[in-house]
Amino acid sequence: MIESTNLRPADRTMYDCRKAFADELATLARADERIVAVCNDSVSSSNLAAFRDEFPDRLVNVGIAEQNMVGVASGLANGGLLPFVCAAAPFLTGRALEQIKADIAYADRHVVLCGMSPGVAYGQLGPTHHSIEDLSWLRAIANLPIVVPADPTQTRAAMRWAVSTEGPSYLRIPRSPVPELFAPDTPLEPGRFVPLTDGDDVTLVAAGTLVWRAVEAASLLRIEGISARVLAAPFVEPLDEAAVIAAARETRGIVTVEEATVSGGLGAAVAGVAARYCPTRVRVLGIPGVFAPTGDVEFLLEHFGLTATGIADSARSVLADAGR
Repeated sequence: MIESTNLRPADRTMYDCRKAFADELATLARADERIVAVCNDSVSSSNLAAFRDEFPDRLVNVGIAEQNMVGVASGLANGGLLPFVCAAAPFLTGRALEQIKADIAYADRHVVLCGMSPGVAYGQLGPTHHSIEDLSWLRAIANLPIVVPADPTQTRAAMRWAVSTEGPSYLRIPRSPVPELFAPDTPLEPGRFVPLTDGDDVTLVAAGTLVWRAVEAASLLRIEGISARVLAAPFVEPLDEAAVIAAARETRGIVTVEEATVSGGLGAAVAGVAARYCPTRVRVLGIPGVFAPTGDVEFLLEHFGLTATGIADSARSVLADAGR
């Protein structure tokens, strides 16, 4: 297995990406007077307190009114501002889905939708607060790039990309602790996966908080003589179809990994591309069509096999099915 220069040297200091988000938002706002924050009474959970203190006239708190929040952001963008809409991912996407479709994507507004604490990050608060459907819902909406950063470096890069690119975008900002994974200059391009390790036995395609666990799974497999290609998927939409087709042709199967339901997310997108262009074995890891139980994040990830050990087990299973 060959590691890409995109990978930082191994360091397991863990970070909450909302800290990188808050720091980068302030940096961007100092350079660009168009940038404002719009939130739904989520100054604390969106980590916007420092932004509010530095830019008191550039934060709009609409209260617990998500549909109104997205509509207000669309109007601000129409007036020449650049809103970052910050709210817990389940409520931003679930409650304001119609406004995201009609007022942001269809209207082609330059608005950055920021779904905070996605996946099962709100573990102990239960299924009402788990955001496992957002990728599926939003992938169905046209004209809405979906970015799922995996670490603080990629979080900052995603924000800079969203500011520099006209039109709407959805950023899924992790709350669950992750290590710094990517080298500082790792490129972030729409429709491009980021290769992290090379391998020709099996491909692991992962997004968000589970990318580093996929890298660790590859290390476990390497001990057994199995070479795993690891691809980080910062863009779930648009998808890197060329990388999926190459993986299907050059390895014996694909395992996808996401902190989301398996219905309609990253795995479904990858499986669809493979089925169209180069059918192969695809194992989709995520939340398998159930409401996740209440519990802390590590318990939930263990419960659904979304750990390095669980990912490695699925890779072995794919290879066994392929007759290795």
